[in-house]
Amino acid sequence: MSMASKDWLSERHSLTELLYASPYDLVLYFQRSIAYEHLGFPDLAAGDAYRSLLLTDEVQEESGEYHEEAKDALRAYLEGQNHSTDGCYEEETNLVTRTVKLKIREDGEVGHEEEDLEDHKLQFLVRRYSLQCHQILARCLAKTGCQKSAFDFCTRGLAVFPADKVLLRERDHILEVHRSLQKREAPNLDAKPFDPKDLSDQGSARRELYPWNNHEPDRFSDDSLRSLNAELSAIAPKCEVRATELPLLPEDDSTKHTPIIKQLGIFAKEKIAPGETLLCETSLLTANNRLHESLCDACSSSLPTLADPAALVKVVSCPDCDDILFCNDSCLDQALASYHSAVCGKDVDAIGKDTAPHEAANALYLLLLARTLAMAETQSVHPLELKEVKFIWGDFVPTDSSYLHSASATDFTTSRHLPFSLSGNILGPIHLLEKMDVNIFHELERYDTWVLNTLYAKFRGTASARLSLRDGRPEVSAVHPMWCLANHSCDPNVAWEWGGEMRFWARDCRVAWGDVGGKEQRAGGIKEGEEVLNHYCDINLGVKNRRDWAIGALGGICMCSRCVWEVEYSNRLNTVAASRPD
Repeated sequence: MSMASKDWLSERHSLTELLYASPYDLVLYFQRSIAYEHLGFPDLAAGDAYRSLLLTDEVQEESGEYHEEAKDALRAYLEGQNHSTDGCYEEETNLVTRTVKLKIREDGEVGHEEEDLEDHKLQFLVRRYSLQCHQILARCLAKTGCQKSAFDFCTRGLAVFPADKVLLRERDHILEVHRSLQKREAPNLDAKPFDPKDLSDQGSARRELYPWNNHEPDRFSDDSLRSLNAELSAIAPKCEVRATELPLLPEDDSTKHTPIIKQLGIFAKEKIAPGETLLCETSLLTANNRLHESLCDACSSSLPTLADPAALVKVVSCPDCDDILFCNDSCLDQALASYHSAVCGKDVDAIGKDTAPHEAANALYLLLLARTLAMAETQSVHPLELKEVKFIWGDFVPTDSSYLHSASATDFTTSRHLPFSLSGNILGPIHLLEKMDVNIFHELERYDTWVLNTLYAKFRGTASARLSLRDGRPEVSAVHPMWCLANHSCDPNVAWEWGGEMRFWARDCRVAWGDVGGKEQRAGGIKEGEEVLNHYCDINLGVKNRRDWAIGALGGICMCSRCVWEVEYSNRLNTVAASRPD
């Protein structure tokens, strides 16, 4: 079967099932990375290629934690186990045998036992796949926009394989793209010496509900709505969760007819007066990026100071790692039951903390992921089944099934709205899991790269953040699963505050916007049956800045009534100005 006619989605499914049965098989990871690349997922391809590369190291390092397992899996591949015996397999194994025997003859080695011949074959395969992993990592990371990481893999690969034409070509392409961007930004600037640090390392990936994700619930079923409303009634008795219709957020204003999609929303069951609190929610899915900050590890509330001895006496520490502090016994008990057991004494406290200012926001998302992974480990559940994230919609772009069965997606023309980086989506999560003593190969089903991407998609646009009073950087973040069910609008009817718990209250008055001469602040409060409209960004920003935020957080420009009106009004003014004579 030719590469172009292959059913890559089915191939991906078959390879995944084989990996569950043989999780230390570096060949299977590499083969699945090829499938992902053909499906247009270079981010997932890079994730699998990196795991394959780790396993090539494990085969070579006798002291490696998974040395025996990785070597046995590669030996089984040579014997035709756990792999399809198609033409490609036969071709490769025959090539390995011929090449190794030729090398032995050239070296003048005779009398080799079968075991020694097998070791030569294993080493040949390890070098072969190590090179191919470097190639696909360089190629796919470049496709995501992570140019610096791609260049790093070119450099690392060429240090071992200095004459490899594929790596040389990819390195030259990265340099060419970088130089063209420099010229575009500063046409008159003389060429300056190349510095890899100047390369961009923040890329993007497709933000979609993967067709193999069977953990996403039917959010509109009667059972789901009953479950959600049971949760909501305890923290917002005057509200209920209902299905509603919202516009699908487009990439820009060029879309003439915006499709309507079904979503969940929060609605008032009865009248809510201006200023009245309608929701109070606590969450343990929190994170802070300040090392040794005086915050509760569970809820991220500020711990009391010496000026409040009555509250200070309630502060407790974990009995097994006394440098982790909690507000009180209740927070400690909830932490132990929910997440702390997975990280207790595991030396994870410094990860993602005190980062550079431009990395602060991304560090918070990594730390939210870390808390989620700890929850999954402590509670022995799949991360996407946790109640804190299960019903959150990740603002996924609808899947176009046409590209899933062909190689046409290799040009990567599909939209990408999920921020992606090697450190944040691959290296960081693997480091966290290893710190928690999680076997990243054996637990592939729970911690595959696509699972981590799905969690990131759910966090982006729904996680709230608190800024530091010292330098204005985001330093604390949290995901409140009920709060984020309230849909965003730049004309919200509620205000919110997070300080240990998330609190909603009805605004005293609405945002002022409308036709010139007719602007007026409308009365606050929420009517019975009216939807609760939240805001996830600074509503005092201009419409362009608000929409720029929405593209990164929600996957498309905001289509609330205020944004639509302000853009149309600005366009009318520009039209009038352009029609005036000079």
